[in-house]
Amino acid sequence: MTSARTLAAAACAAVLALSVPASAVAVPRSPAAPPVGRPLPARMADTGGGSQLITARAASLRSTTGTVSWWQRHGSRWHRVGTAPARFGANGLAEGESREQGTSTTPTGLYDLPFAFGLAGAPAGTRIPYRPVRDTSWWCQDNGSSSYNRWVDPRPHDCAATEAERLADYPTQYRRALVIGFNYHRPVRGRGAGIFLHVHGRGATAGCVSVPARAMARIVAWVRPAARPYIAIGTDSGLTAVTRY
Repeated sequence: MTSARTLAAAACAAVLALSVPASAVAVPRSPAAPPVGRPLPARMADTGGGSQLITARAASLRSTTGTVSWWQRHGSRWHRVGTAPARFGANGLAEGESREQGTSTTPTGLYDLPFAFGLAGAPAGTRIPYRPVRDTSWWCQDNGSSSYNRWVDPRPHDCAATEAERLADYPTQYRRALVIGFNYHRPVRGRGAGIFLHVHGRGATAGCVSVPARAMARIVAWVRPAARPYIAIGTDSGLTAVTRY
């Protein structure tokens, strides 16, 4: 973005050029211009090392809406495959490493996508492991359970029903979904559980990222485990900027 200082400097340069003979003015060599229009993944600190990436961006940590885009790398170049409006937690976003469970915030960071699930069938062409949701399918969020932050079917005795989510109770949101690997592989108690990319509900989420149903179906059919897909969640700028992850 051009600043007022830059515009002022340009105006001064114009005045100088008019008042001094061209032969007396030394013309410095212009520095190389920064790349124009570089795709978002090319500006990121890390993309997970694979050839597929989903980005979920919000204007600020207080935002409850933003944009999800999905990208494919061909050789050294990233190309955007699609984009969709996104929703985040009812209380915005929070740094993933310090997020607390029950805060209704979406964790920022770079995460893998372990598997997909849904009440609807897997879209045609789906390659990622896809689990059908049954009446006995739950996601355990009980900090005292050995199944903390895990899909369970059926729900084990050490996972209280009041501390778990019965997936079939959310037929709209969980029509199709992707598990986001936040706090998944080495769960930290109290950090949070059950963070997904799923279909829009009525409004902001409890900490997940959501997109319209059609976009969700496209994403599930597009992801390929062999491409090592990741999702990067962050803000447009600041310490939680998506480009820092």
